[in-house]
Amino acid sequence: MAAWEAEPVVASATIRAMPYASPRPQVQDGDALAAIDLGSNSFHMVLAQHMLGQLRVVDRLRETVRMADGLDGKGGLHDPARQRALDCLARFGQRLRRVPRLHVRSLATNTVRQLQDPQSFLRPAEAALGSPIEVVSGREEARLIYLGVAHAQPPKPGQLRLVIDIGGGSTEFIIGSGFDPIERESLQAGCIASTRRFFPNGRLSKKKWKDALTEISAEFQQFAGRYRALGWHEALGSSGTHKAIGEICAAMRLTKGAITAEALPQLRERLLQADSIDRIDLPGLSSERRPILAGGVLVLEAAFQALGLQKLLVSKAAMREGILYDMLGRGGVDDPRDASVAALTQRYGIDEIQAARVEDTAMRLFAQVAGAWALDDDDARMLGWAARLHELGLAIAHSGYHVHGAYVLENSDIAGFSRQEQQVLAALVRTHRRGVPKAAFDALPDRLLLSSRRKAALLRLAVLLHRAHDDDEIPMLDLSADGNHLQLVLERDWIESRPLLRADLLTEKEGMPGLGIEFQPMVA
Repeated sequence: MAAWEAEPVVASATIRAMPYASPRPQVQDGDALAAIDLGSNSFHMVLAQHMLGQLRVVDRLRETVRMADGLDGKGGLHDPARQRALDCLARFGQRLRRVPRLHVRSLATNTVRQLQDPQSFLRPAEAALGSPIEVVSGREEARLIYLGVAHAQPPKPGQLRLVIDIGGGSTEFIIGSGFDPIERESLQAGCIASTRRFFPNGRLSKKKWKDALTEISAEFQQFAGRYRALGWHEALGSSGTHKAIGEICAAMRLTKGAITAEALPQLRERLLQADSIDRIDLPGLSSERRPILAGGVLVLEAAFQALGLQKLLVSKAAMREGILYDMLGRGGVDDPRDASVAALTQRYGIDEIQAARVEDTAMRLFAQVAGAWALDDDDARMLGWAARLHELGLAIAHSGYHVHGAYVLENSDIAGFSRQEQQVLAALVRTHRRGVPKAAFDALPDRLLLSSRRKAALLRLAVLLHRAHDDDEIPMLDLSADGNHLQLVLERDWIESRPLLRADLLTEKEGMPGLGIEFQPMVA
């Protein structure tokens, strides 16, 4: 072999690397799974065992953390709330010690979404828990909530169902059929957020309530008409807020545990008999729920009015159960992310044949360096999706299409993907051609930086090798890695018949250092 600038010294037989095949086994009978939900009010953990295709819950942990109370309005988090969260996660982590890391999924929601620098919290949080923590968008949160409710209370075939989840910082609204959500919305109106927003000094009055109800109802109108037009056969409320309100309605003998359009105003009037939040006295109300009940009832009353609800049943399930069921499909044939990538491909008119060429070559390259670079099957999937989507931005403009594609991937609501996963996809698409901006990977947590830069290098090579958009087979593709050194060997006759590709790969020696990689093309 020789560098391209020198004469070749050996000939080589044709080498054809096989596409990378993920070795990860699917969840097996007896496997333990754990789902952690870092909500704005409470942290939940559910541990389950997979038996005969079903999930059997073996343990539940819940702690009231009130992380949303710690938001300072400037994207920061006050120390007491931060410490409550870290202490809780350390206790959860102790319970997780015997659960395989690949079978644990931890998701953070609205409060972490609002932080100006999420990593300043996530780094110590992951250390305390002993497991990665992902942040999900409001609409992805909604999808998982619906999935959890649908599995806990299977819907009737062909019937539409409305699910509402009032969390600490946000409220999710979902209409779905079977196990599939059709409409998903997430609004910044949760029980803690609304209590702080409308009753900041703890004082209650009918006028304050009326003004707050008008304001929240107006926010709900942006989607209420579409939801009413679609309709639903039954409505369910998920989360602790609905459970608490349902228990109060039952204790007041207004209902048997459901929440109705007749019961809610009576509950509200009884609540407003107290002139301050700390004096609320309702049967069935716990001291833990008292400080945030007003905001929860306010949001629920606005939802009843905006959607014309008459009755809301209370579900036993929430996002944490949805996370568990979602884990059964992730990485397998039912991975929801595959469907989302296919939808993006169709929506943006991506050339699927070219995308398949690039993906096949990217997987060939990946297979040869995965061991040396400590890349796993999750990395393979992410590289494959990036290959399928690398030309997404062409639907917007040819000039700088990699920038447009990265923006879409980072800022869209993509079902199945966490915020960090979308940021990785965006970084790979952003850096698959031309120069590598210094800030291209800044949004990623430290644990994903090295593997993401290495995947970016593989995608760059795969794209370059198929710049001609033709079906010519690459007769030799020999890639080796040693630390940050990457060497690619190609057949001399093949590469010399492609002067543009030869020039591109030589130029890539100057582009790869932006990824922290020294690249050397060779011929044999």
